[in-house]
Amino acid sequence: MSTTYSPLNSAQATASTPRISGAFRSFWDAIQEWRKWERLRADLGSLSDRELMDIGISRGEVDYVASNRDTDPRGIRSAG
Repeated sequence: MSTTYSPLNSAQATASTPRISGAFRSFWDAIQEWRKWERLRADLGSLSDRELMDIGISRGEVDYVASNRDTDPRGIRSAG
C-alpha cells in the first residue's frame, strides 16, 4: 500500500495554517484580556471601602469597572 501526495492536498494544508494560527492568536489574546480583567478585579477588590470611595467607585461597581475599563461608572468621563 502506498500513499500518493498531490500538490492539491499540500496546498490545502498550507492554506489552513494561517487560519489555525489566527484562531490560536485570537484565543491567546482572549486569555490575556481575561488575565488583565482578573488582575484589575483582584486589585480593586483588595482596596478598602474608603480607598474605593476615594477613587470614586463603590464595592458593587468593581466588576463593572474591571469589565468596562474605558468608561467611567458614573458616566462623567470616558478614557478614550
